[in-house]
Amino acid sequence: MKSGLRLILALLAALVVFCAVEPASAQQSRGHVYLLRGLANVFSLGMDDLAAKMNARGIRASVHEYGQWASLADAAAAESRANGNAPIMIIGHSLGADAAVEMAERLTALGTPPKLVVTFDPVGVTQVGPSLGYFVNYYQSNNGYGKRLTAAAGFRGNIVNRNLNALGNIDHFNIEKSPRLHEEVISQVRSMTVKPKPKPKPAAPTEPAAPAAPGTQAATKPGAPG
Repeated sequence: MKSGLRLILALLAALVVFCAVEPASAQQSRGHVYLLRGLANVFSLGMDDLAAKMNARGIRASVHEYGQWASLADAAAAESRANGNAPIMIIGHSLGADAAVEMAERLTALGTPPKLVVTFDPVGVTQVGPSLGYFVNYYQSNNGYGKRLTAAAGFRGNIVNRNLNALGNIDHFNIEKSPRLHEEVISQVRSMTVKPKPKPKPAAPTEPAAPAAPGTQAATKPGAPG
């Protein structure tokens, strides 16, 4: 009796868990987010935190050293093509932000331009060359490091610069760690990667039966009064 009761309780618990996760499964996440750390691979740990938040929400994200941008672009292009041109997103901080711009240009040359590029305080690259994609640049012009991004010849995307000078609790070494900015970036990524599951097609309406021709009479059932 007790074992039967435990089985029933276990089934009920599984049903509760299934119902809790079902709304999230009503959406499908596509694509891959590549996050690039900055100098020495140790000063941009906000990239790791951001990637963990994305993966927890079903968005595929991986963190890399900024010097790997060229080989990452090649791998990302191949992966995207193998998955029906799944969207590619790039996020970088400091030297990783510079590398994100270069990676975007290479991806565009390979025929698989990124959908979204987010840069936190780029320090050397100030122009985006031949590339497509939507660029969002979070920077501070008063911290001695951050730079504004501008379009160079061949750029065919969009650039949004967000100067965060007014945020006094942010500087070059923690700009990529801001929970507020993380939520903004995740929202931007989700708009590129998550799409609702297709709804089932409604059943085709049934056509009404054709009326009987004039002068004819419907057959009567056996035994029915005629």
